[in-house]
Amino acid sequence: MCSPTPQEFSAAELAAFHHDGYAIVRGLAERARYDAMKEVAERHLAQAVPPVEYEADVHYPGSPPSYDAPGGRTIRRLLQAYARDPVFARWATDPAIAVRLRQLLGAHVMLSQAHHNCVMTKQPRYSSATGWHRDIRYWAFERPELISVWVALGREVVDNGCLLVLPGTHAMEFAAEQLDTAQFLRTDVESNRPLLQTQIAVELEPGDALFFHCRLFHAAGRNRTVVTKFSPVFTYHAADNRPLAGTRSTSPPSVVLG
Repeated sequence: MCSPTPQEFSAAELAAFHHDGYAIVRGLAERARYDAMKEVAERHLAQAVPPVEYEADVHYPGSPPSYDAPGGRTIRRLLQAYARDPVFARWATDPAIAVRLRQLLGAHVMLSQAHHNCVMTKQPRYSSATGWHRDIRYWAFERPELISVWVALGREVVDNGCLLVLPGTHAMEFAAEQLDTAQFLRTDVESNRPLLQTQIAVELEPGDALFFHCRLFHAAGRNRTVVTKFSPVFTYHAADNRPLAGTRSTSPPSVVLG
């Protein structure tokens, strides 16, 4: 029996992505797929399977100030998801993702192992809030044209810290005074206030996927529930959009999507 041909973005969905900088695909991961990823993520979180990033590493609002502080060993991300378990590698290279990425990035797409490539594990009590930022501030490529794919393994709502986005900001330019020294969008600047009022909460059901541009400003609140939120996220680039030599964007090497 032949597998069904993966569905592409419709013309309207493509237009929305280019206009807003993101697109949501409802139910992209079927129940068996997201349950399998969640089972591995829960087990690796409970066992603190390395490599991991701790909330104390990021120094964001709400994160513990040190490893020795209360909650200092709260894990924020399970790193190197592609190599961590085949269940994540299969998802990251799934044809349903690849076919849409080729519409956005071109025929030859690669998965970056150097950026994202993780399972976000937003835990209760000690999870931090993340300010308004663009992912490209961390990365070094020939062109600022990368796309991340985030999948919800459970419900994602404002109460448990779902992503917030500022539509259209991927296509905007910002003056130096609108950003702080770490390239976060300043919330105390008058010129940013109308833009901040356009924020949208990306609320997702299990299996829903968010495709978003690396220049899109996004943020997230704290998890105020009693249940950990799990969200694998992977980042992709065109094969001819190479990481800059001598930067951390080069290692580990990217993976060709089949």
